[in-house]
Amino acid sequence: MKLSHIAAPATRGQHLFQRIITMKTPRVSFEFFPPKSLEASFRLWDTVHALAPLEPRFVSVTYGAGGTTRELTRDAVGTLHASTELNVAAHLTCVEASREETLAVADSFARAGVSEIVALRGDPPKGSDRFEPHADGFANSCELIEALADTGKFTIRVGAYPEKHPEATSRKADIDWLKRKIDAGAAEAITQFFFDPETFFRFRDDCAKAGIDAPIIPGILPIEDWSGVRRFATACGTSIPAWLDEAFDKAVRDGRHDLLAIAVATELCSDLIEGGVEDLHFYTLNKPDLTREICHALGVTPRVQLQNVA
Repeated sequence: MKLSHIAAPATRGQHLFQRIITMKTPRVSFEFFPPKSLEASFRLWDTVHALAPLEPRFVSVTYGAGGTTRELTRDAVGTLHASTELNVAAHLTCVEASREETLAVADSFARAGVSEIVALRGDPPKGSDRFEPHADGFANSCELIEALADTGKFTIRVGAYPEKHPEATSRKADIDWLKRKIDAGAAEAITQFFFDPETFFRFRDDCAKAGIDAPIIPGILPIEDWSGVRRFATACGTSIPAWLDEAFDKAVRDGRHDLLAIAVATELCSDLIEGGVEDLHFYTLNKPDLTREICHALGVTPRVQLQNVA
């Protein structure tokens, strides 16, 4: 997608519609974060209520930086599992915790009936600029994955960076590390968000050349606020196309930010699907509206609506 496409919305919209009605409907999954206040709890449940009818493959609940939401994550995961029919995956990191403490958290998930984990090294605690393993903890994500796999209790997913992890020495080193995580017991990988489908396709091809045969799920970030997303993208090394900057500058001035956000994400997803992608993972930020609109545009709609139409 280029800025010139934005300049002719009617033609572009008709072309996108024709593509969507002929393409295969993707499977979707959603990421939530645990609430830190009563108001945030209501927002999480509103988000769950809005997106659950889309029948996601799974939903995941994040850990805060430095493991700051460990208890909140455990509570949210347990409540979601007990109160909904969703397949819930818990994030788990090795930051500022011993092996015993980390595996105890994993065991608590298993006892609650949760059998899926997104295993991550985790971001450094606030105020730190690098990861320092706990003296009695896991040194890295591979050690965590191996320990979780040894329990035989979990399906494990891991993170992947289509444009290289900020701390990796090279793209090749980053992909080699991803292969180690898959070999350690991970079943799938979920990518950091990106803006250009070719970024994902290059990454997928390079992973295949490196011998990685596990599914790699593209991570999609609906753009709720361009200025915030831009700062986040810069911090995590995500390339920002010049046309996207220009398009959102104009859309904000014209009061069409959300319309552009839906169009951009829908086209990105449709390009990915045409390129063979079957699964999409949405970073919802506990705000369901854009994610739901994008899913609807892709043909992912509540089953009850389809039944009513029939």
